[in-house]
Amino acid sequence: MRSLIFRLFLLSLSLPLLMGCEGEIANLPTTPDPVIVTETFTGTVNINGAATHNVFLTATGIVTATLTSLGDTPPEKIGFSMGTLAGATCNVVLHNDNAVVTSILTGTVTTLAGSLCVRVYDVGVLTEPVAYTFTVTHP
Repeated sequence: MRSLIFRLFLLSLSLPLLMGCEGEIANLPTTPDPVIVTETFTGTVNINGAATHNVFLTATGIVTATLTSLGDTPPEKIGFSMGTLAGATCNVVLHNDNAVVTSILTGTVTTLAGSLCVRVYDVGVLTEPVAYTFTVTHP
């Protein structure tokens, strides 16, 4: 008889805890929203040259690279690409061989954390070195 009373007592203590959880768990977010970061990169592309910059990610999501400047006298076009970084190699995934100021590359990163590379390069039209600036927005 005592063990039955003790069990009922324990059940009565745990019942409010079980009832208090109803519906609240469904409202919790599964993952926090990633913090969006904008990085700015600058450099110079020489005739027949290229420059590559690495971007390190901490979350999945949309990555956007925007060419924002090509010096005082921009060339008619330049190469602009984005890819995955494997060691020291940039494996190009998106590219634009006719990029101008305001050209945009957009991709989605689906693996948790990793490294990307963004490259600016001569497509055979430079007659002098060109200073450039681009931004990369990523999670």
